Amino acid sequence: MQPTATRLRIGVERFLRDERGTTAIEYALLASGIAVAIASVVVTVGSNLRDNLYQKILDAYPS
Repeated sequence: MQPTATRLRIGVERFLRDERGTTAIEYALLASGIAVAIASVVVTVGSNLRDNLYQKILDAYPS
């Protein structure tokens, strides 16, 4: 049986070499960045649409 320090070192080295979860984390970061960009565009376009287009429609009808 190996000493505890050797088993710990082997375990840490194996953990550092393992790259299986790295791709999933990268895709998650990419997807969250895209989601933030889409959300900011939707908020900006929605505000402009509400302030400009709908106001013009309301102004076109007599009160």
